[in-house]
This record gives sequence, C-alpha cells and structure tokens, in this order.
Amino acid sequence: MMEKREHLLIVFENLFNIKSKCSCEIFSECGLSDITVKQIGYLKIIDEHGDVTFSKLAKITNNSKPTITEMINKFVKMECVYREKSPEDARIYYIRLTEKGQKIANAEQKALLRVIERMADSLDEHEMDTLIRLLDKVS
Repeated sequence: MMEKREHLLIVFENLFNIKSKCSCEIFSECGLSDITVKQIGYLKIIDEHGDVTFSKLAKITNNSKPTITEMINKFVKMECVYREKSPEDARIYYIRLTEKGQKIANAEQKALLRVIERMADSLDEHEMDTLIRLLDKVS
C-alpha cells in the first residue's frame, strides 16, 4: 500500500508542477513573470469584491491605507489596476482591474483548465469518466 501512496504522491506532484508551469506561462504572457503570490492574492480579492475602495481593501486585507496605496501604485505601474472616481462622491476612488489584472487574478483557474485539457487529450472517454468518479469519491 505504501508503494501505491508514493506513486500517487509522484503523480500529484507532476500534476501540480504542470499547473504551476501553466500559471507561469500565463504570468509571462502578461509580462509579469516576477509577480508574487501575495500580489496575486490581492488581485484576486479586488476581482472577487467588485466595487472595492482603498478603505474597503485595507479592511479586507487587514492592512493600513498607506500600505494599500503603495501596493495599488505598484499595480498601476504594472498595468494591472486603475483608479476610477466614484460618480456619487468625488473623494472616493474604486480600484478596478485592467484586462491584464483580470488575467492574472484568474490565472490559477485558467492554469487548472489547461491541466484538465491535457488530461482530456490524454484519456479516452471511459478513462475520463473513471477519473471523475474516483475524484468525486475523495472530494
């Protein structure tokens, strides 16, 4: 049984490496191969919360407003976000993702889809059904 678990470990490591490689390809496509996991996390938060202001982002991430301002300034230079003035209150700015920012925020999901495409290309329909059934059983 230990041999099978070790083999399973190797198989999953390979799958995670493929996913990681796909994520890196997406970041490289955006010209941001050196983006950090933390930065990706912030972009995902902005993407998930829609109308997010500096104050709201500071609260969500448990950071100070100056820290958020510094981070957003970096994201603006990276062309991942832009500021949009609130139509109701000129003092309020929303943080919006650019197309590049959206691509990065969704990179993990896209990378996972690329892994699934590779699996679908490698397996026949019966094997795919079996894989789905087995994965459903453990999730």
